[in-house]
Amino acid sequence: MFADVTPRHDPPRLLVVVAHPDDETFGCGSLLLHAAGEGWETTVVCGSRGEAGEPAPGMDLGDRSLGEVREDELRQAAAVLGVARLALLDFSDSGMEGEPPTGSLCGVDPAAVTDAVRAVAADVDPDVVVSLDGSDGHRDHVRVRDASMTVAAERGVPAYLQALPRSLMARWAAHMAEVRPELEVYLRNAELGTPDAQVALVLDTSRHLEARERAIAVHASQTSPFEGLPPDLRRDFLTREHLLRGSFGSGSSGSG
Repeated sequence: MFADVTPRHDPPRLLVVVAHPDDETFGCGSLLLHAAGEGWETTVVCGSRGEAGEPAPGMDLGDRSLGEVREDELRQAAAVLGVARLALLDFSDSGMEGEPPTGSLCGVDPAAVTDAVRAVAADVDPDVVVSLDGSDGHRDHVRVRDASMTVAAERGVPAYLQALPRSLMARWAAHMAEVRPELEVYLRNAELGTPDAQVALVLDTSRHLEARERAIAVHASQTSPFEGLPPDLRRDFLTREHLLRGSFGSGSSGSG
C-alpha cells in the first residue's frame, strides 16, 4: 500500500490521528477502508468529541449533547471503516476562533497533546502514521498534525498527511462559484489545496466508495463537505487518496 515502507509487523499497523469525530471519515475514510482491505490493522486516535461544532440543519439531538452524539457517530463510522481500535483522547474541541477553552486541544500545552498521542503510539507500535495536513486552517487539525508528526519522527516511522490536490480543489472552486456567485472573487483569488507536484502518493480507493458513503451517512449530525457536489466531482473526492510525505525519523523503514 505504501510502496516505500517495509512493515515490521504482520499484519502491518496503521495509526491515523485526527482531531474530531468525522475527520476519520470525511478526511481519511477511504484510506482506512483501503488499508483494512489490504490486511492492515488500523487504529484511529481522535483528539476530542467535537462538542464545539454545529449540528446539521434540522438535526434533533434529543436529550443528548452534541459531543455525545458525535462520539456515538465516531464509533459507528469506525466500525464501517474496518477500524480495529479506536482511542478517544480526553481533550475538548477548541472551536474555530476565540480563546480556546480550558482543556481543549488548543487550550492545553501542546506537549500534553503530543504526550497523549505518544502513549497510544507506544502501545500500537505503528508501521505508518497518518494525519490531516491542516490546510483548512482549523487550529485543532494543526495541533493534532504537529503532535502526530512529532511522534512519528521520534519513533522513526514513515508519516503521511492526507491532502487535497490543487487541481481537484480548482474544480470544486469552479462549481462553488457557479452555485454561489457571491464567492467567485474570493474563490478566484484563493490558492486552495496542495500543489499537485507535492503529492507523494495517490491511492485508487474506488472499490470502497459504497462503504465510504455509508460511513459519511453515519455522521448525520454534521453537514458533509461533499453534500451537493455534482456526481463526478463527488466521486473524484471520494475515490482517490492523496498523501504528502510527513516527518521521517532517521530510523524509518527502507524501500519495499
